[in-house]
Amino acid sequence: MKIEEHNINGLNTAEVISDEIIIHTVDDALNLLGNLYYQGYEKMIVHEQNITPYFFDLKTKLAGEILQKFTQYKMPLIIVGDFSSYSSTSLKDFIFESNKGTQVNFKSSLNEALNPL
Repeated sequence: MKIEEHNINGLNTAEVISDEIIIHTVDDALNLLGNLYYQGYEKMIVHEQNITPYFFDLKTKLAGEILQKFTQYKMPLIIVGDFSSYSSTSLKDFIFESNKGTQVNFKSSLNEALNPL
């Protein structure tokens, strides 16, 4: 796992880069969040392929539990990936509603994540 540092709207942002899934459980996400927070990062970018596919099945409640931790600890999160392959209407609605706020956003590219409007 590698951390690429970015500045987004004045926030020290960590882009997590890995060739494997690094978030399998709530504890994985919480450990990553804590480690990056203590390194001075204020925002995190994680790629879709680094999160277990169960996250994107809302019936597992994994997404809700993980995103609750990011909200609780006030660490904004951007998940970058191609979400068009998911057929779940609930997930599409969840992504749409999340993107209205600033705490959790889903972006289709790193460029879009790094250059918010």
